[in-house]
Amino acid sequence: MLKISNSIKMLDNSDIADNIFHYDYNTKHFLSLIKKGIAEDDPAYLSSYRSFEGEVFENFVYEKLLRYAEQTEEIDKFVLKGYHQNKVKAFANTLSISEKQQIVYRTKSREISEFDAMFITKNKELYFVEMTLVKSVLKLRKRLRKKTALLETIFPDYKINALIILNEGATGTKQLPDYCKVWFTKEFSAKDVIEYIKNPSSKKLRPREKINSSKMIEAHTLKLYPFRYYNTMSWITRTIRAHKNHILDMNFLMNEKVQRYHNLYNKLYVGYMNLDEAKKILDLKEEYAPEQRVIIAIEKKHSDEISVTYYIQRARKNLYLYSFDDNGVMSKEKKDPYGITVTEVYHASKMMDNSYALNVANIKMIEKLLKEHYEKTQAN
Repeated sequence: MLKISNSIKMLDNSDIADNIFHYDYNTKHFLSLIKKGIAEDDPAYLSSYRSFEGEVFENFVYEKLLRYAEQTEEIDKFVLKGYHQNKVKAFANTLSISEKQQIVYRTKSREISEFDAMFITKNKELYFVEMTLVKSVLKLRKRLRKKTALLETIFPDYKINALIILNEGATGTKQLPDYCKVWFTKEFSAKDVIEYIKNPSSKKLRPREKINSSKMIEAHTLKLYPFRYYNTMSWITRTIRAHKNHILDMNFLMNEKVQRYHNLYNKLYVGYMNLDEAKKILDLKEEYAPEQRVIIAIEKKHSDEISVTYYIQRARKNLYLYSFDDNGVMSKEKKDPYGITVTEVYHASKMMDNSYALNVANIKMIEKLLKEHYEKTQAN
């Protein structure tokens, strides 16, 4: 049973030399605010400061975990990142190190997940670590679900757990899944790092210290189960619509394996509507080309309820999400042009022939099936 050390709990910096100062920090915007004399209680300053402080906290705790792993007999392997590992290019369809020197899993063109730290115990448990200064962890749940599903898919021989490291006073931990272990540290401050970045000549740094241990491994050396992101997504889209008598194959959708994929992707693509049909559901004030497709997805909420969502891709990197809240109020959101959803929708649309066309009656039936299943599971 992994227990927090007093050294981590108290954020003791006596054993990490000046390592924390050697990391590359994204400080350009923050330093520009300081130079402009922006007040420390200004929302722009506070937002930038919190982001920077979160970076420092992650690096500080990573340094502590390196030493914890070396000294803890139960831990068998610990994944290196940052300047502790040999810089290599990011590999596709495996764990590797990104350009920002973070542990990531990526397809050819997109990062799927990033991990603050990762280690494996002698009893074949794989822990991924989340370190955050947020005061409430409720918004973490969606991210945890996706990362867990990914690791369960590519490492089926390990039991997947999460280690969440927070400052004292953080709330919402009782609502985290059973696979989450939570450690609390004393309150963290990055003031010493800020002072150094503002005036690097004020401190003569000791050299970087690296941990030499057979436990320390490179991310890409971990052997994993082959997983093809878009091939699997296409297989689900084809199979979920292949039932002879039903618009959606609910038995297939609710299969344990498919639900793991649903946790990973968050949304599954099930068809498309032509523009005229979609206008019967969506209040589309924009002008779209008559041949514009509206891609239909079924998306998982935090509560595990599944809802129908609508995507309109005007150009390769110009994607909008239309969805409805519990009161039936429609919202429109522009998606990140470099995010994975842009590529997913493009891929899904390309594979859908006329047999994937849906109408309003089909959508109502899909919503009915999803609602009935959710209410049934809640009742049980």
